[in-house]
Amino acid sequence: MANKADNDQMGAYTEAVQSGLYAKQTGLVGKYDNVRRYWEDEITRDFIRPHLQELMNYKRSSMQRIRIMDIGCGSADGYELLAGIRQRDPDLQDSQINLLTPDMLGVYCGVDLNEDLLHQAASYYGHHPKLEFRQADFTQGLPLDKDERSYDLYFASYGTWSHHNQDETAVRLLADIARRTDEYAIIVCDWLGRYSYEWQTLWTNDLTENRNMDYVVSYIYEKEEREARRDELQHLTLRLMCRQEIDAIVGAASKEAGTEIKPLRFFDRSILTGRHMDTADYNPHAQPLRQAVNVLHESNVRADLNSLLVNYVPKAGFDFINDYFEHLQMCWNTLVEYTGMLLKEYDHEKEEISTNIRPIPASYPEVLRRMMERMRRVVENTGWLGIGLPRENVIEPQLGYALRHLVTTLQQGQGCAHGLVGVFEVKKG
Repeated sequence: MANKADNDQMGAYTEAVQSGLYAKQTGLVGKYDNVRRYWEDEITRDFIRPHLQELMNYKRSSMQRIRIMDIGCGSADGYELLAGIRQRDPDLQDSQINLLTPDMLGVYCGVDLNEDLLHQAASYYGHHPKLEFRQADFTQGLPLDKDERSYDLYFASYGTWSHHNQDETAVRLLADIARRTDEYAIIVCDWLGRYSYEWQTLWTNDLTENRNMDYVVSYIYEKEEREARRDELQHLTLRLMCRQEIDAIVGAASKEAGTEIKPLRFFDRSILTGRHMDTADYNPHAQPLRQAVNVLHESNVRADLNSLLVNYVPKAGFDFINDYFEHLQMCWNTLVEYTGMLLKEYDHEKEEISTNIRPIPASYPEVLRRMMERMRRVVENTGWLGIGLPRENVIEPQLGYALRHLVTTLQQGQGCAHGLVGVFEVKKG
């Protein structure tokens, strides 16, 4: 029997468990899974980086620091994403690699309607002297006080702009930003893509149909619990968007503001790896590809490469979208299968790949050939390591990065992914 002294010490373990920080961490499930951290955040950072760099150069030239408003900040995930943008692909020798250095940040203002999320954000960053949070409904216009200085970067992430269920509110917010801009500002808007394979059943050629989807927050639970909780799951009404619709909204906002809101870039994020690929709530043909990619980036866990193979099922009447996904599937599967052959043909005794691997055809797309060659070099140069599970901890994560680069390069910014992101600028004078 434990004595009283032992019982008194048990409180320390109880406190640790109740904190939530004593739980086993995994990147296979949850909001911050591996795809979120190693794919979605990094893809967004890569596309935003040149525009943030230009904005910061402009601010430096006028001896000013950057002011950021995160519209729909949630738990301040936007701050974490922006703070993690790197200056470039860094060399091994670099120690300072972040673009948004502390001395260049003037203020970050996170805005959200949900009080619980704001409390969570404050619990994370309430101590930070340059971060502030306020409660406001951005569908009612720009939450900027009359005498408040304008911001330089208006940033939104992870489908935030899809909360504009009526286009009029999106037009009003963009027009407000344009009117309040002093000289120069960058705006980053993030919608749900209309033609994501996750919700193929909602695809339509008539853009007056299926404008808003009944979005079920079911992905936060694993399959068994998801099915058990089906009747109590939370629903959101979220706007689906494609490029044509965004162009109309931006054009209307420019006209209303009397100032041009210029599109700089569009990109599709989370192609074939959106959260509802795993739930198949909106497409019975969806495969759990997000889970398969999560495994690629999970330490000490060996992936079944067959689970990564895509079997795209086309939808009649959408030739352009079908052609895109067919091409992407062929490139994706070719890279996965080639990596599998490299692993199979690696000779551990000779520490080399056998000559059974045929040359990469010159007819393949250039990005596919580069990623195939990269995977060959990865297998050749790490297969001999032995210690530390080189397949699980080196080769498979590199396959994940190669697949990420493949889909990022082949994306077209048309709304064929979970997220469709637009980067815009307002320039006066």
